[in-house]
Amino acid sequence: MKVAVAGCCHGALDKMYETLELLQRRHNVRPDLLLCCGDFQAVRNEADLRCMAVPAKYRHMQTFYRYYSGEKKAPVLTVFIGGNHEASNHLQELPYGGWVAPNIYYLGYAGVVRFRGVRIGGISGIFKSHDYRKGHFECPPYNQQTIRSAYHVRNIEVFKLKQLKRPIDIFMSHDWPRSIYHYGNKKQLLKMKSFFRQEVESNTLGSPAASELLQHLKPTYWFSAHLHVKFAAFMQHEINSKEELPKATKFLALDKCLPHRDFLQIIDIEHDPNAGDSLEYDAEWIAVLKATNSLVNVTQSSCNMPENNGLHAKWDYSATEEAIKEVLEELNHDLKIPCNFTLTAACYDPSKPQKNMEPVHTINPQTTEFCAQFGLTDINDRIHQAKAEGSVRGENEEEEEEEEMDSTGSAEEPSEYNTDNSGLSSINPDEIMLDDEGGDEDLSTCSVDPSPDHPPDFSASFSDIRIMPDSMAVSSDDAMDSTNEELEKSGVSKQVEEKSLTERPLKRIGGNENGDSGIKKIKRRNQAIYAAEDEDKTE
Repeated sequence: MKVAVAGCCHGALDKMYETLELLQRRHNVRPDLLLCCGDFQAVRNEADLRCMAVPAKYRHMQTFYRYYSGEKKAPVLTVFIGGNHEASNHLQELPYGGWVAPNIYYLGYAGVVRFRGVRIGGISGIFKSHDYRKGHFECPPYNQQTIRSAYHVRNIEVFKLKQLKRPIDIFMSHDWPRSIYHYGNKKQLLKMKSFFRQEVESNTLGSPAASELLQHLKPTYWFSAHLHVKFAAFMQHEINSKEELPKATKFLALDKCLPHRDFLQIIDIEHDPNAGDSLEYDAEWIAVLKATNSLVNVTQSSCNMPENNGLHAKWDYSATEEAIKEVLEELNHDLKIPCNFTLTAACYDPSKPQKNMEPVHTINPQTTEFCAQFGLTDINDRIHQAKAEGSVRGENEEEEEEEEMDSTGSAEEPSEYNTDNSGLSSINPDEIMLDDEGGDEDLSTCSVDPSPDHPPDFSASFSDIRIMPDSMAVSSDDAMDSTNEELEKSGVSKQVEEKSLTERPLKRIGGNENGDSGIKKIKRRNQAIYAAEDEDKTE
């Protein structure tokens, strides 16, 4: 079957689906499934906009609300993960996944589903070591801290995914797995994005949690977005036992949605011709959710996941064949995900704007039904209970705790990852800084205008990728020159980046000789990521 993969669509659903229709008309290609790797922006109304971590001047309604209201319906089944620019209050209603609109499915904080026999997994958000070991404690109305921490990856989601034993066909993450750039045309990547150089050379670009999942799950395909550049890589995994067969992952990062950009990729995926056309639950994933339910944490307290280190009585929460069989019996062997989408908030009405609409913490009936069916903890209901019992810290206490914690997470326990080797404290180098006062970053939402003169280029495929020899663990700058020929087609201008940024290389440090925090340098980096949008508008 044909699978279309998109990067950050930033709420421009009309434009994304129009591009798919153009593809069908001009090239007779009709995807069976659309995957989106984050920054989907399922914004229903003005309250949702207030829960999106972007400066106010970049809060635009875009077009998702038309699909939420039923005015329009997605022409192709769409499955997406969350990024770092989302209506977090909306996605929080569906921690285990669910329908955000008819034919548009969110995978949740982490999730695995099946479509036509193809196994699709994903993890939402971006990595930040400071919040990694906390529970999902945030709820609207958010403050300046929680509006950001709400989309940070948690260790429990990574732990759940690491319990999977059966093969994964496709996996999605918003930020890139750390080190993946060593397995593609790194030289070409740094030509496109010269301000990545120091982080690439110090091996600090990307998510260490995603890298751990990549090495554990070894999916056939891994798709990411976030950095707004197209990049392909091929990773040959190490063989850990004589019984293990060689495995490799084809990685592709997608560009953001902009006019004349090659922001969509069409992949041919082997599927089960006897499988139905419905999105289905994954029995092993449901069994893992049941097994790990006791580990759910809805507080700011940091905790490590169980390990085989002598400190935990149990550390293996993988699903047994018996547990998987029990799930199948519970479902009467009918894994079809029910089409139980429900409106849980008022929909935006352009004729009656409500700029002062406040977000509320909502329990979604889809989540209630899912948790009741499989005996799982409804995270939002647990947060409601915790608030009622006074066990969730107040805002002032929360801010004090933030100051006490170090860059690894908790003041009491070390993090599972020694992530910020350069001493950048709790700043995530991949995360867009959201300082309204600075005004030097461009976080404007994207649109895609299909043009007869500039049809999207879908010619590039993984057939163009060279397979590295088994003996080559990491490619050199000159290796795999043909891997990313499609990068040159994406139309990103490099002159401004290289002139302004190579003269002042980024320093990933907590401070400098002038006492600056280093945040402005990070913001310049992110400004350069987004600068291409203005260039495209002048073409």
